[in-house]
Amino acid sequence: MDYLPLYLDVRDTVCLVVGGDAVALRKIRLLLSAGARIRLVAPDILEELAGMLDHQRHEIIQRPFLDEDLSGVRLVIAATDSDAVNGAVAEAAKARGLTVNVVDGAEQGNAIMPAIIDRSPLIVSVSSAGKAPVLARLLRTRLESLLPDGYGRLAELAGSFRTQVKARFSSLNDRRYFWEKVLGGPAAEQALAGNMEQARKMIGQALDAQDEQQVGEVYLVGGGPGDPDLLTFRALRLMQQADVVLHDRLVSEDVLALCRRDADYVYVGKRRDQHTLPQGDINMLLVKLAKEGKRVLRLKGGDPFIFGRGGEEIDTLAEEGIPFQVVPGITAASGCASYAGIPLTHRDYAQSVRFVTGHLKDGGYDLNWSEMVRKDQTLVFYMGLMGLPRICQELVDHGRSPETPVALIQQGTTRDQRVYTGTLDSIVSDIAEIKIKPPTLIIVGEVVQLHERLKWFGLEQENA
Repeated sequence: MDYLPLYLDVRDTVCLVVGGDAVALRKIRLLLSAGARIRLVAPDILEELAGMLDHQRHEIIQRPFLDEDLSGVRLVIAATDSDAVNGAVAEAAKARGLTVNVVDGAEQGNAIMPAIIDRSPLIVSVSSAGKAPVLARLLRTRLESLLPDGYGRLAELAGSFRTQVKARFSSLNDRRYFWEKVLGGPAAEQALAGNMEQARKMIGQALDAQDEQQVGEVYLVGGGPGDPDLLTFRALRLMQQADVVLHDRLVSEDVLALCRRDADYVYVGKRRDQHTLPQGDINMLLVKLAKEGKRVLRLKGGDPFIFGRGGEEIDTLAEEGIPFQVVPGITAASGCASYAGIPLTHRDYAQSVRFVTGHLKDGGYDLNWSEMVRKDQTLVFYMGLMGLPRICQELVDHGRSPETPVALIQQGTTRDQRVYTGTLDSIVSDIAEIKIKPPTLIIVGEVVQLHERLKWFGLEQENA
């Protein structure tokens, strides 16, 4: 982060604004809405601005800025049309250790003013660190439509119950469960509709009915192949409310960053023949954490039901009577192929597709190779990079043409995606001098020849 987001209490404190035109007017309106006392300094001041500050709480000083104007102030805003004056104000303010914002000159000050969605007491702000203020305002406009005025009423109502809820629940997790249930339920809907008395009654009823011993739950969520934009809304919602996150090696850093920041993170990833935790231990850890009343996110790369061992994990949960939800994700075959411009099926090339694991439970490759040699079938191998020579040889030995196109997609859908193509006969030698690392997906079939024509993502990186 270029800046640390903070909200500043300026009620009944003196805030200095240097500048007297329309820009200063906009900033002063914000300060007044936050309860600040204004000290305005400028040689020329708009009539509207002077009238707005015609009150004993505020000061109007009609002259150029002087260092003495900084005495006793909490916040400084330089809002003149002169870079030199704004710079001088900023330097003087920073020399005194003050917070200073320079309008349209973020690099001169030490604070920036974000685009604001005001649903007081709920405040949402958007900032581009001063680099693209128009973009921040566009995002604010979009968020405005998602946050009706009723959210302010809802926040006020929730605030009025804080003391009661804290007295009722000794555990922070239990309080969080309660509020998430209430704020996502019918009481919140009543408040958003303006029926405040009914909403208050429903929250009181929910508080009386709560049992302090909460039942935990496990969320088995597919994190997709790497690009966080491919997550489902439901996945993101559960990622944001989990108390503990168990994640594997195939979950990208960008996806992991979207989980709740104050959750506990447990890495349970697996490499070939190297498991941080054996699968059985992972299953029992999920049970243990859920029985402690925690909401547990089991975050997996791709889709948890496609070579993700998700079935094994929820089978254990079901045996132990642990509630769970399963959220599918975009599997690597679909995501990586799409980002590489390789359709897995095509009327002219492939009428079926088969997903194959390149690494069996016992570490072997005892696959039904004879069923994989049809020319009109696309094969997608997961976890097959280490066994690539064996895979190519077995397919050729069982009748697939040595000229069959092959694609390797490394770190598909991410900014580090690389695509390497060849044939069953050539791909091993083609990549002999290239250090390819997992996760890498292998696609075998005639559809691979469409890659050159249909590729669209990361063109400047391919074969780098």
